[in-house]
Amino acid sequence: MLKAIEIYKKKTKKSAKLFSKSKKQHVNGVHHNIRFFEPYPFVTKAAKTKFLIDVDSNTYVDYWMGHWSLIFGHAPNIIKKHVKKQLSAGWMYGTVNEMTMLLSDTIQKAVPVAEKIRYVSTGTEATMFATRIARAVTKKKIIAKIDGGWHGYGSDLLKSVNWPFNESEDRGLINESSIVSLPYNDLEKSLSILKKVKNDLAGVIIEPLLGGGGCIPATKEYLKGLQEFIHKNNSLFLLDEIVTGFRFSFGCMYVSMNLDPDIVTLGKIVGGGFPIGVICGKQEFLNFANTTTQKKVERSYIGGGTFSANPITMVAGSTALSKLKKNGKNLYAKINKMGEETRKGLDKVFDGKVLTTGKGSMFLTHFLTDRINKVTNSTDAAKCNTRILHDYHFEMIARDGIFFLPGKLGAFSFAHSQSDVKNLLKASNRFVANLRNNSSR
Repeated sequence: MLKAIEIYKKKTKKSAKLFSKSKKQHVNGVHHNIRFFEPYPFVTKAAKTKFLIDVDSNTYVDYWMGHWSLIFGHAPNIIKKHVKKQLSAGWMYGTVNEMTMLLSDTIQKAVPVAEKIRYVSTGTEATMFATRIARAVTKKKIIAKIDGGWHGYGSDLLKSVNWPFNESEDRGLINESSIVSLPYNDLEKSLSILKKVKNDLAGVIIEPLLGGGGCIPATKEYLKGLQEFIHKNNSLFLLDEIVTGFRFSFGCMYVSMNLDPDIVTLGKIVGGGFPIGVICGKQEFLNFANTTTQKKVERSYIGGGTFSANPITMVAGSTALSKLKKNGKNLYAKINKMGEETRKGLDKVFDGKVLTTGKGSMFLTHFLTDRINKVTNSTDAAKCNTRILHDYHFEMIARDGIFFLPGKLGAFSFAHSQSDVKNLLKASNRFVANLRNNSSR
């Protein structure tokens, strides 16, 4: 039997040639570090519904789904129709436009904390500005985040992202002493760390489900405990729902957990497949960015990107959320069911040797080892056999035309169907059989 890498190289010759050119032009050939994988990533030429098509005309069922932002699938007609209409009226104004108000109307009705909103073009900007507001409001410096928590490439939060978490992520950072890191889902240890810095603690930023950190949901008790401490300390509770917002139901995950965040950041799904970041929160805090009413010495400048609130993104986002509001019950029921069946099915296929984490339509399979039999935080995830996880994903890319970005979680979209669950489990069964054959030799 041909090895997966031989199959891959044989079927992606045009991609190999093009990526070689890309490496000469671009840093490591990519424009987001995680998009690179060995021996080289295929080069996509088109995407439609649940499929990616590469330059060699190979078709892949996509579970990466544009960094999990495409809940309807690739290039859905409903969004395409409205974007085309907006294109005829213009796609960049650089002025106030009514489409922002239409999108904000929908967000404010679904996200109670969104008393005031400001749009940016990326999730990185949204989390960066959220922490800036926290520091302006409290006049304190320290921001706490989670071990393995990913909030984009902003200098304030690019710390303790990758295992072993206590090392610097970047030679270009100069403000790491103002960031402390907490162990996810361990309230006692987290509070112990926070108490040591409470006098200078501006806020805590946390994902209610770790995305890049292992697709691991936070327990309600953990988030409630953190929230209680933060508010008693007069610090700000910042929830990063860029991944989870509008992913499991119409609105944010925090609402179902009865939490009371001060600021929530959104992105991905709310942009309808176009670039977006959203800072939304309580008026008393967001008003620190108001250049008309706020004293200059207290002001916090947030937003201000050239393409912030551009009409194309606003129309795409408004269309996406309107469709989710109207048809979300059926959509969420479908994709959440597929996610649940997949998590259970994968655990069964691998016969106790894996633990598939996630929630709703999102999932990630962790290959357990002798020292790890549970996955409750990023440390547990990092100590699992990540090499086998990469091999597993790459095998499916090469042999089965199933695409996961190797090592990263997968997400169902409305374009997927029950047959995709069956095919994914079938491919996983084949991978298990190959593992057994190789280990018996």
